[in-house]
Amino acid sequence: MQTLNRPNPHTLAYQSRVGPVEWLQPYTEDALKELGAQGVKDLVVVPISFVSEHIETLQEIDIEYREVAEESGIHNFRRVPAPNTNPVFINALAELVIDALKNPSFKLSQAAQIKKMVKMYPQERWEWGLTTSAEVWNGRIAMLGCIALIIELITGHGFLHMIGILQ
Repeated sequence: MQTLNRPNPHTLAYQSRVGPVEWLQPYTEDALKELGAQGVKDLVVVPISFVSEHIETLQEIDIEYREVAEESGIHNFRRVPAPNTNPVFINALAELVIDALKNPSFKLSQAAQIKKMVKMYPQERWEWGLTTSAEVWNGRIAMLGCIALIIELITGHGFLHMIGILQ
C-alpha cells in the first residue's frame, strides 16, 4: 500500500494452511472475524499472489470466506478478479521475459556453478520428530519394506511365509 501511495486501511492475511506445519499468520479466517468484530461492513479481498482463478479463489475466497465474513457482520464482501488472460497482464509478462533475455543477470554457464545454500540430500545429521530428515528416512524404510513384501509375494519365500502370516 505504501508503494501505491494509498491511505486505504488494509489487512494482510494468509490462506491455504494444510498439514501439521505452522502456517503464515494471520489466517484469513481469523482476520475476517477480527474485521467483523471491529465493525467493518464493506470489504474488498485482493488475492495478490494469484494470477488465475482456481480452487483457492473460487471456492475458498468466494464461498468459504464469504460465509465467514457474513457470519462476522461483513455483508458487502467482494473479491478483485485475478488477471487470468487479460491482455495487459499477458503483455507485461511477455515484456519481463523479453527484458530478461536481453539483459540476463548471469550467463547460463554460471547457473551450474551456483553453490548450494541448503543441503537436502543426503541428510547431514539425524533429527528426531517431524523433520525433513525423519521424513526422508521414514520414506526410505517404507520403500525397503514395500520392496521386501513384493519380492516375498513373487517368490513365495521370506519372513512372512516363515512365521505363517503368508502361505
